[in-house]
Amino acid sequence: MSQRLPGLYALRAFEAAARHASFTRAAEELAITQSAVSRHIRTLEEHFACRLFQRQGRNLQLTEAARLLLPGVREGFAALERACNTLRAEDDTLRLKAPSTLTMRWLLARLSRFRHLQADNEVQLTSAWMDVDKVDFLNEPFDCAVLLGDGHFPPEWESTLLFREWLIPVGPPTLVKEGPWDAARLAREELLHPTPDRRDWRQWLERMGLSTQVSLKGGQVFDTLELGMVAAARGYGVSIGDLVMVAEDVEQGRLALPWPSAVASGCSYYLVWPKARRGQERLRRLSEFLQAEVQAMVLPDVERLE
Repeated sequence: MSQRLPGLYALRAFEAAARHASFTRAAEELAITQSAVSRHIRTLEEHFACRLFQRQGRNLQLTEAARLLLPGVREGFAALERACNTLRAEDDTLRLKAPSTLTMRWLLARLSRFRHLQADNEVQLTSAWMDVDKVDFLNEPFDCAVLLGDGHFPPEWESTLLFREWLIPVGPPTLVKEGPWDAARLAREELLHPTPDRRDWRQWLERMGLSTQVSLKGGQVFDTLELGMVAAARGYGVSIGDLVMVAEDVEQGRLALPWPSAVASGCSYYLVWPKARRGQERLRRLSEFLQAEVQAMVLPDVERLE
């Protein structure tokens, strides 16, 4: 294999020269001389028996052969960089990816406590909007992630169940002053949809046997649970929330539960990470801490339906 591949330094010089369209700027980036870049390019051209660059006035342009070569070279260096970053990561830093609503409603406060209690274990959090929660540990710069899923993860991952998702209607505190709701009362209310496909309300209504009595048509549509819950708290209607993530707002009177019945969505939040990753002990400490935080929570006293 090594006899069929040109030298790594020559390929790096080619990638930099192609990106900058300049031997001079490539030399500056690589901290070598312009003549060294030129020698590397000549080495590649001899290896492949073709021209890689051509000059038109002051402009340096790629040949057709170079345009064919460049994507694979870039992808190869990106893969090498990701592999090296895995070992180069600081021992006291975990890079965590999590859904945006979970971050704002639950995770951020817990990570703040984790850093306070375990100052030698820093967590670098990236909050991301994900219609379907996912992470690519091979191509994304994360050590772990919190994902909503059914628990079926790749065999090369570790996973820890944090809590189940329970869907429940939420609205402003003024909505519960009139006493318990019935289907007619819910049907008159503006429904707020935290997902474009309205799947959360649909699932709750079907499990409650109300699909034929409450219409899913109309109502404002959002793309996150967070936006739906914020709109509900401000009195724009009734949204669907997650029982764990609304618990603090319900306790402090910012949100109310007009119909105190929670329906299991069939999904749960998990902390996941690759088994073949440095820092397994730090990942386990984070996992145990988050599990303890869940167990310490006091959730609203509602009916729970599987």
